[in-house]
Parts: sequence; C-alpha cells; structure tokens
Amino acid sequence: METAMMRPLLLLPEILLSGGALTALIGGSFVPRHQQWLVRIFTAVVLVATIVTAAVQLHAPATNAFDDSFAVDTATGIVRILAASGTLLILAVAADEISGSARESETYALLLFSTAGTVLLAGANDLLALVVGFLLASIPIYALIGLAHTAAGAEAAMKTYLMGALFGILLLLGVTVLSGLTGTTRYAELADRLTGVPQAAVTVAAVAVITGLMFKAGGVPAHFWVPDAAQAATATAATFLTTVPKIGALVAIYRLAVVLPPSSSWPVLVAALATVSMTLGNLAAFWQSDPRRLLGWSTVSQVGFLLVPIAAAGRSDLALPSLLVYLTGYTATNIAAFAASAALPKRRDLADWRGLAADRPWLAAALLVALLGLVGTPPTAVFVGKLTTATAAWDGRYAWLAVVVFVNTVISLFYYLRWIAPTYRSRRSTPKGREHAPSNDEPPQPSSTRLAVAAAALSLVLGVAAGLLWDLVARR
Repeated sequence: METAMMRPLLLLPEILLSGGALTALIGGSFVPRHQQWLVRIFTAVVLVATIVTAAVQLHAPATNAFDDSFAVDTATGIVRILAASGTLLILAVAADEISGSARESETYALLLFSTAGTVLLAGANDLLALVVGFLLASIPIYALIGLAHTAAGAEAAMKTYLMGALFGILLLLGVTVLSGLTGTTRYAELADRLTGVPQAAVTVAAVAVITGLMFKAGGVPAHFWVPDAAQAATATAATFLTTVPKIGALVAIYRLAVVLPPSSSWPVLVAALATVSMTLGNLAAFWQSDPRRLLGWSTVSQVGFLLVPIAAAGRSDLALPSLLVYLTGYTATNIAAFAASAALPKRRDLADWRGLAADRPWLAAALLVALLGLVGTPPTAVFVGKLTTATAAWDGRYAWLAVVVFVNTVISLFYYLRWIAPTYRSRRSTPKGREHAPSNDEPPQPSSTRLAVAAAALSLVLGVAAGLLWDLVARR
C-alpha cells in the first residue's frame, strides 16, 4: 500500500464537500429567499463533482493520507460515492418540501457537512480522525431534526442530542483507553501493540468504541432516537439521517474491528448487537401506524443485518464486499421508501394509503418495490446484500447468525405488508372511522414522486447487475 504524508488531492472529495458546505452556508446569506434554488443547484454540482472525483480515484492503488490517519481505498471510495449520491437524491425531496423556506440554504449546508463527516468517519485510520468524523457527522443532524419547528421535532432533536452526547462520551472513553494502553492512535500500530496489553481493558475499550459508533449507525443500544426523528423531522432530514450517516458508521466499525484482537470478544459483541437490532426493530415496526415511524424502526432492523458481515470480519474474505454491496442496495431502496412517503406528506397513517394504486399506479409500484426490496425480495439489491451477508456469516463460522438473518427476513415481511395491503386495496372498503382520511385525489409532490420511481428502479438495476457491483467492491 502506497503511503502519502501530505497529498491534499487524495482528499479532494472531502475538500469539495466541506468547502461546498461553507460556501452554501455563507453564500446563502446573500441570496434572496425566492432564489434559494440557486444554492440547491450549487449543492447538486458539488455532490456531482464529489461523485466523479471519487469514481476516478477508485481506480487508483490503495494508499493513506496525512501520516496514515486516513485510508484512501476501495471502501472509502464506495462510501464517498454512496454518501454523495444519497445526498444528491435527497435534494429532490428538499425541492418539494423546503423550497423558498427561511432555512433552505442552511439545510443544504448541514447536509453537506454531515456527508463530509460520514466520509471522514468511513476512511478514518486513526482514533482521533474517528472522533472528528463522528462529531462532524453528528452535530448537523441535531440541527436538521430541529428545523421541523414543531413540538415533536424539538423533542426528537433534544433526544437525539442527548443520545449523541451519551454515546459520544462512550466513544471518547474507548478511544482514551485504547490510546492509553498502546501509546498510539494509529490503527496500524494498534494492531501490533494490543496483543501485549491486558485483554480485559481492551474488551472494555472495544465495547465503548463500538457502542459509541452505534449511535451513528442507528442500531441497538443507541437506537432510541431513530423512530422519533424519522417521524417528527422533515422528510428531507428523515430520509438523510436514516440513510447516509450509517454508511460511514458501519464501515468505521468494520475498520476498527479488524484491528482489535479476537481475544477482546468484539465478534461476540457485534453478533449480539446484530441479533438484537434485527429482532427488536422488526417487532417494534410491526405495531406502527405512522409510515415514517415504521420506516424508522425498519432502519434499526436493517442496521442489524448490516452488522452481520462485520461480525465475520477477519474470518471471511466475503465480509467487506458483502457489507459494501448491502450498503449500496440499502441506500437506493431506503431513499425510495422515504421518497414515496414524502410524495404524500399528509398521509400519516397506513390506512390513508388505501386505494392509491388505482389513482397513482407509478407511485404505488415504486412503494411496492421499495418495501419488498427492504424485505430482501429478488431481484432487488437488498436481496443480494442479505444473501451475501448471510454467506459471509456462514463462511466465518457463524452459521447461527445466518439463520437469524433468514428468520428476521421472514418476520419483516409482515409489517411491510401492513403498508402494501391498503395501497392495493379498493377505496370502497375504507374501514369505519376512516371516512375522513386524506383524499386519494391529493396531488403528490412531483420531485419526490419522480425520486421514488427512479430510486426503486435503481434498486432493481443494482440487483440485476449485482455481479458487476460485486466485482467493483471486491477489488483490493
């Protein structure tokens, strides 16, 4: 692996994101409210430039930047593309929801800042860089949730902030213990020095760091804020916080996991977190009537599935490629589901979606593909992700974890069907007490509708082209 001490161009995607965020924040103050769409166009240009730059660098040999503190490799390249692409797609939701609002340019700046933190989190090869990425990805989220300007939004923002502070302290505790035990913060040196220190202390530190990162991933035990934020925040913020930050967090957990010695019992911890996140998320989602809250619990469950290949890290060569494939499929599919809910923002009960297929067949079809995609139905991309992660668990001698994946996949089908069923049911069968539900003649939001259809189609394309995707992410 090539090493670079100070080569700023290696971090050009991160420079574009952070520089673009500052420009959007400052420049937006000088743009009239009725012309804030200019800032949205600028944000889109920054994200496209980031994607192109990351795609070009993806073909270069793996290397490190800034004294080995940041890895520029295939995993970082994929995260750069996924995070920027996800944020770019989410701008379509913003175009419907916050166009011309008082905080439009600030929203775009916050999205870019958090996206930059997500990428930094994923590429961190040093404990201090990990902490910086965690903070940069987290702090804008608090503001994004609070921009809802409702009592529920304020409560969700406060809950997210308090949870972030608590698990941020746990992360810092683990970082302090690891650096104190080894006298270094670099991953390359940690791997060599952790074998000669008390393993009980290493175990405590591993638990603290991984648990702290679970806040950004949105999984157990740091999951409590996710359903509230998904329900109370704006559709723009809800779609973003349930998709983009977890991309960086999960890759960050993987990078740290392969450095920790197996004697620290981190594989057992990750496997336990995966099992509990899957199961709790599925069971809690089953009882939800608000579509976005249902999707919030769904994301908790999806984090559990995404943790499965991390548990097999170091024991299976399929671990990292399967994680990246799953993240790719999840990004497109989750955005499609949230975009469908954003297209009809007044429908905040599953019964309100009754009869949608008759009047809005394309939107209903996109919702069907998205929800069945989250289940893991072929030929969607999430199906390939679940199949490869279960294979990685089996290959890593975690056969019981592969069984847990299968069982929870079946369980998840039932609560997604609770949303699909009314969508394809006739309006004439409206249940008693729902006579005043929002009319199916309510015009859907145009940009969100197009995004739902496009993202659902992308999920199918990625599933069909899974072989090419695997070849891309599996390269060293």
